[in-house]
Amino acid sequence: MSEITEQPRSLKPLYVIRTTTTCNLIHRGMCGIAEDPHSVRVTLPCLRSRSDRWSMSSLIKEEMQRLLFRPKGQHLKELIEIVESEERRHFLCVSVAKRDTVRITVIKCVRSGTEEKYERLDEWFLKDLVLLDGKDSETDEPQFLMHFDAVRSFTAVSCASKYTLARALVSLSSKHHKRSLQLANFDRTYVQPTSMYSNRGDCMVLMQICVYAFNLLCLSLCPVP
Repeated sequence: MSEITEQPRSLKPLYVIRTTTTCNLIHRGMCGIAEDPHSVRVTLPCLRSRSDRWSMSSLIKEEMQRLLFRPKGQHLKELIEIVESEERRHFLCVSVAKRDTVRITVIKCVRSGTEEKYERLDEWFLKDLVLLDGKDSETDEPQFLMHFDAVRSFTAVSCASKYTLARALVSLSSKHHKRSLQLANFDRTYVQPTSMYSNRGDCMVLMQICVYAFNLLCLSLCPVP
């Protein structure tokens, strides 16, 4: 089997802005090997803290785009990490092709030392998604169901990640397929865009949660008549 090898380049710093006053500096290796049509291997630094893992999400997205999606003429729009039974990191990715074809792909990430290998496992078309079911809109439930010809269950690493995916799918379905995505058991306040809220509105979601928590605190401090 032939190999496609990209020559190593000099290390370049990647600045990931965390707040207005701090940033995290990550050096990345830009060498990759395509061992088969469905997997690639990249060299990445070891992750030592939660902040490093948070910062690496943008780097992983960029590497997936460059090595997995761009060669197929696709643009990676969103990805979230999901929990699978296998003890490997898995990601649920949403990409758009040149013909406005939106795909939902499960990617497995295998770490060997400082190397990451990405492999495509499953893939569906967004147009075939009949229903996105959040299972429970009243609790912090990270599990959700995707109804294609068969129902597939996923568990995000957090409820916030589940809503991030829902917002991306709702937006892409409306933009590229001209239809409203059917949702069940989601709080639409955190999914549907409004005049104060965009599809990337994680900050607005956090603000709304904080206001809600503050109101509950005030009610708990009020004296009972």
